[in-house]
Amino acid sequence: MGKQPSGTEETAWSSVDFSADLYRTCLLGLGSEDPEKYDVKDYGDLAFADVPNDCSFQIVKNPRSVGKADEQLAGVVAEVQKSGRVSVVLGGDHSMAIGSISGHARVHPDLCVIWVDAHTDINTPLTTGTGNLHGQPVSFLLKELKGKIPDVPGFSWVTPCISAKDIVYIGLRDVDPGEQKKRPIHLSFDVDGLDPAFTPATGTPVLGGLSYREGLYITEEIYKTGLLSGLDIMEVNPALGKTPEEVARTVNTAVALTLSCFGTAREGNHKPGVDYLNPPK
Repeated sequence: MGKQPSGTEETAWSSVDFSADLYRTCLLGLGSEDPEKYDVKDYGDLAFADVPNDCSFQIVKNPRSVGKADEQLAGVVAEVQKSGRVSVVLGGDHSMAIGSISGHARVHPDLCVIWVDAHTDINTPLTTGTGNLHGQPVSFLLKELKGKIPDVPGFSWVTPCISAKDIVYIGLRDVDPGEQKKRPIHLSFDVDGLDPAFTPATGTPVLGGLSYREGLYITEEIYKTGLLSGLDIMEVNPALGKTPEEVARTVNTAVALTLSCFGTAREGNHKPGVDYLNPPK
């Protein structure tokens, strides 16, 4: 679990923390229901301290605070990966993927990344129009952009760890058989990749996103591969819901996506292996 360093955005991170607590309850409940199938270990919340006098780098906001938080997260994710578990990072904005993917790659350098998002998040510190680091994480991670990223304070520890060929934006249905390899999968899911009708309580919603069913299709198919090794669920912010119902809708959708990654089928799905045309007598 990771709690966002305060001051990195205009939003209320205490509400993001609240959503992380809801996730925790749900995931721990999953382990309690079927302990033989789900061995859930809670690594607790990461406390991210603010860095004093964290001045902007050009227009990039709070680089030292975010960079330090990402470095801390990378260490914990690497620890989880070394134990053979699937790392799950919940809460915070998508800048945290710099830490989660970096830590994952330390143990599984051959990983591939599936990036579900309404945005490509590949702005660099030189091209960003807002200065928000949540729009830049992919640029820090891509090997092809090495040398094009300036020395941003707080990020000297980052080493680009994925190539452009190792990341897909959605695109699960367009993979040729010859391109399929059994490699660890890191799913980084920004809930604004879904249509705002399903996840209204998020920071940068964009109309025309994935449907609820399409989002679950992605997570179900990833589960079926048996290769999921790292998961981020990002950008859930209850403070941005206009009503309690919008908050509940967003959190419930995010929880459903998370559980689907670990094999929880949608209501109405038949049980795997059951032949309903020839039921047992």
